[in-house]
Amino acid sequence: MEPVLEIRGLAKSFTLHNQGGVTLPVLAGVDLVVHAGECVALHGRSGTGKSTLLRTLQGNYRVGSGHVWIRHGAVRIDLAAASPRQIIELRRGTIGYVSQFLRVIPRVPALDIVAEPMRARGDSAGAAGDRAAALLTRLNVPERLWHLAPATFSGGEQQRVNIARGFAVDYPILLLDEPTASLDGENRAAVIGLIDEALARGTAIIGIFHDGEVRDRVASRLYDMVEAKAAA
Repeated sequence: MEPVLEIRGLAKSFTLHNQGGVTLPVLAGVDLVVHAGECVALHGRSGTGKSTLLRTLQGNYRVGSGHVWIRHGAVRIDLAAASPRQIIELRRGTIGYVSQFLRVIPRVPALDIVAEPMRARGDSAGAAGDRAAALLTRLNVPERLWHLAPATFSGGEQQRVNIARGFAVDYPILLLDEPTASLDGENRAAVIGLIDEALARGTAIIGIFHDGEVRDRVASRLYDMVEAKAAA
């Protein structure tokens, strides 16, 4: 079966212009193949490039060298050569991303934040709203908060809105950066349920899970970031 994601020889470094142009290598020699229905947990201590890898896969960072092939419908797109338009298309329908922090436009209600990815791909306002409401309910976000902007929510409430938004569309690939970091046991269980259902649909998940219990519960395998650098 053709993989949904194939990384070969990926390297990424950053130039610190405010420190004399020092180059800081972050990723080197990343080779990873992920198939539909797999959950790959990125493993390694802080500073090994886990979050950088996720942001590169999502197109927030450009590929330094190497190749990242994404199956997008019937075609494969190499992020190393992708145009900005192609990256937008990938984000709209193929790659979902749940970051550690909710970044939203001020004054936009939580319900609209969750519904927006569905409306962006052409779903009706009614269908998007119903799906958003169902996800917020499942993640225990009180209905009284749905029509308020999340800026004043607690950290856990904001993260649950963030998670609902990430799971709103059935993306073929889903990137998760510490999705349960600020959640209690009940809400961790709700997120695990969403991950299980996504995997059963064939979603490929690449994630960072510092919560060992969650990682052990959902991961099909680990990818060791330290070994990748050593091999390079």
